[in-house]
Amino acid sequence: MRECPEDQISPSVWNRITERVTTQDWPASALYVVATPIGNLADLSLRAWQALLRCDVIAAEDTRVSRHLLDAWGVVTPLMAAHQHNEARAAQDIIGRLEQGQRVALVSDAGAPAVSDPGARIVRRVHEAGFRVIPVPGPSAVIAALMGSGATSDQNPAFVFAGFMPPKATARKQWLHEWCFLSAPVVMFESPHRLRASVDNIAEVCGSARPVTLARELSKRFEQIVTLPAGDLSAWLDDDPHRGQGEFVLIVHAPETSPLTARTAVDEMALADALLESLSVRDAARILTKATSLSRDEAYQLALARSRRAQEP
Repeated sequence: MRECPEDQISPSVWNRITERVTTQDWPASALYVVATPIGNLADLSLRAWQALLRCDVIAAEDTRVSRHLLDAWGVVTPLMAAHQHNEARAAQDIIGRLEQGQRVALVSDAGAPAVSDPGARIVRRVHEAGFRVIPVPGPSAVIAALMGSGATSDQNPAFVFAGFMPPKATARKQWLHEWCFLSAPVVMFESPHRLRASVDNIAEVCGSARPVTLARELSKRFEQIVTLPAGDLSAWLDDDPHRGQGEFVLIVHAPETSPLTARTAVDEMALADALLESLSVRDAARILTKATSLSRDEAYQLALARSRRAQEP
């Protein structure tokens, strides 16, 4: 195994790289949306580091969390709070600073701001006010999990990011029906205390043979990435209690289809909705089984979920 000790890193190389970064264009009156590490402090890019150094203020989801990162990288830029509960007020403050010619950085606790994290409202308001928004890309739990899963391909590079699963079982099953029969892998987040129930629901809704990637503690010391049939995930978690700890990304791989049998959840849901206008759940499920490639249990669960949704106020 080839090592790369610190004394092999030439100061001239480091100086040349940092000079290229520092001499890039750094427009004033701009919002810099900066991706930060999802666990490994070394994943902060040189450009992100320079952006955080050069901005007049950093708008952070949690200033305490961001301070830990800034201290590690020697960044002393002042912080302001910009989280879910004060986003509208923070947007006004940021626009006021941009009007004064300042540079403002926007960061979340980890990963890409405004992507399943606070910040989207601020980005929209800054655009509406006529100021420039500059994304500084970097770490992403979604992309990291896909990179380690093999769930996509050159022939079918598509994937869907669905965010966090609903906390309650009934809503979660309905949600899985709506997402997991698309012809693309579906990336989702889950918390440790609901992980076991969620993987059981995936096996129930998608079938025990559907491949699922579980990515745990991405970029951290105890990172694990495993792909198993959905029906085997519970046993895998039971084999070691540590496997149920940490932060999780789940990828439900695309269903196996051919051009003749390819189907989408939208088609099935539309058919189910039409049938339920005049039929019971049981009768609608029976027709769905005959008209689609859904199994009897899948058809019943879909019809039941669509019936419940139609009854919601």
